Amino acid sequence: MHSQMNMIRCAIVRGGTSKGIFIMENELPVDPKERDRVLLSVFGSPDIRQIDGLGGADVLTSKLAIISPCRTGEADVDYTFGQVSIEKAFIDYGGNCGNISSAVGGFAIDMGLVRAVEPVTTVRIRLTNTNRILTASVPVTDGKAAVEGDYHIDGVPGTGAKITLDWSETAGGITGNVLPTRRAQDIISADGRNYRVSVVDAGNIVVFVHAGELGLKGTETPEQIERDSGRMRLIERIRGEVCTKIGLVKRWEDAQKVTPFQPFFAIVSKERSHECFNGRKIEEGESHITSRIVFMGHMHKAYPVTGTVATAAAARIPGSVVYDLLSDKAHNEPVLKIAHPSGIIEAEARVSVRDGKISVEKIGIYRTARMIMDGYVYVRKERRNCCETKAKMD
Repeated sequence: MHSQMNMIRCAIVRGGTSKGIFIMENELPVDPKERDRVLLSVFGSPDIRQIDGLGGADVLTSKLAIISPCRTGEADVDYTFGQVSIEKAFIDYGGNCGNISSAVGGFAIDMGLVRAVEPVTTVRIRLTNTNRILTASVPVTDGKAAVEGDYHIDGVPGTGAKITLDWSETAGGITGNVLPTRRAQDIISADGRNYRVSVVDAGNIVVFVHAGELGLKGTETPEQIERDSGRMRLIERIRGEVCTKIGLVKRWEDAQKVTPFQPFFAIVSKERSHECFNGRKIEEGESHITSRIVFMGHMHKAYPVTGTVATAAAARIPGSVVYDLLSDKAHNEPVLKIAHPSGIIEAEARVSVRDGKISVEKIGIYRTARMIMDGYVYVRKERRNCCETKAKMD
């Protein structure tokens, strides 16, 4: 052991199209401020290259999962998600990450937190960020989470074991309502214009806007959208105005600082043939809707699982921006196919509307995941000791 550094047990795990650092809660300091300072050191933040830590200098790889046995007894494990900022000394615990969530069940099995049952082990996961339950069905081989399989997801090379995630119990988990504004559509004023939006709380909060209202076709690559700084500012303005409307901030200008992770912002359009930025060709009729998502001020290169959950729910809510874009055929299909910058993601969704009340009965998402590295990360003692000293002084 290096005399000037502390060792912290951790794992690097891919979940879906994201990658994160998984750490058991008892490996970390109890004091939240001290814990976050240690975690920022683990990732190498703030630094746009994250060169002195494990972060991958990309919003899709600067993700954190803190795991522990469930303290309430209502699930098997507790999972706290953190989106670690690259540019700032900040970790956003305000929402969930579905891709990282898809790896939690397998990690819990491999770490011995859940007894492995072949061929499939059911793991109930308490999402501590929103106090909701996610159920994962994880294939198991030889007492460990299975890795090999024939299921492919766009955005990840090769195939893997198919993990099924049931998100139905997470609907309304952040605001208390699937439709936080109590309406399928709202009008948001920004920069002297009105924009029709739908705000859905399922998995995470997502703001949906028709691509045409932003002057887009909807099939643009992430780079094409992100390089237009004026349009990105408009997107953040609309997102900020929604944040004020649903009570996340008092001023729209504060949204980027106070709640940068969510709401996500989805730019949706009708399905059509187009080429993805990775060369994948999506043919006409292969998908049901096209979408691009903005989160943490950047364009997502694929599609977040929690964004998929919200999109699937919105597709079944009459009058929503997403619902209105679907063809009659798509409305009758049990599985929604969403075209995104790297390909297509699928989701099963069933929503009932009775007396104006919306109830999410089922949202099923399919992913693959695997552990990449399990070992120790070294954190400088002087930084951790500084945190310990300040904690005692506080």
